[in-house]
Amino acid sequence: MAGHQHTWQAGSAHQLPAAAAGLAGPRASTAKGDVICYYGNRGEPDPIVLTPGTYGLSNALLETPWRKLCFGKQLFLEAVERSQALPKDMLIANLLDVLNNEEAQLPDPAIEDQGGEYVQPVLSKYAAVCVRCPGYGTRTNTIILVDADGHVTFTERSMMDKDLSHWETRTYEFTLQN
Repeated sequence: MAGHQHTWQAGSAHQLPAAAAGLAGPRASTAKGDVICYYGNRGEPDPIVLTPGTYGLSNALLETPWRKLCFGKQLFLEAVERSQALPKDMLIANLLDVLNNEEAQLPDPAIEDQGGEYVQPVLSKYAAVCVRCPGYGTRTNTIILVDADGHVTFTERSMMDKDLSHWETRTYEFTLQN
C-alpha cells in the first residue's frame, strides 16, 4: 500500500493479493481471509467491499478516472513488478519516487470540470500525482509493506514546517498478531 496526504485531503493506491481459491464473489477476501473495504465521506453510504486488484484514490472517490490517478497506478504497478528482485529499502525508495512524481497529466477534462475556475490557475501542478502548489499540496507520503509472515514495515515521509526543502522520514517495523 502506498499513499500520500495533501493538506486537507488524502490519497493512496492499494495492491490487494489474489483471493484464495473459492473466495470469489461479493465478499472476496485476501488469501488470509481478511476483507478489505473502502469508505469515504462522499459517495456510497455503506463501506464497499473491495475484490482483489489494484485501486487508486486521489482527491475524489475511489477510482475516479483522472489521468494522474491512472498514471500513478501504472507507475505503482511497474514498481511492484520490479520489486521481486529488490531489497525492501529499494522498493520503498521506488514507491516514494512514484508518490513524488510531479509530471502533469494533461489535458484532463475530468479534473478541469470538477475543479472549475478554482483549479485553472494551478492546473499544471494539480494534475500531477504529487501536488506542489502554494498553500496546498502533498505533505506526507506513506508506504506500508506487509509480508506473508505478517511483518509490517511502515514508512512515512513528511514535510516539516511547510518547507518543501525540509522532509523527515521515519520507519517503524512490527509483526501483526493473529
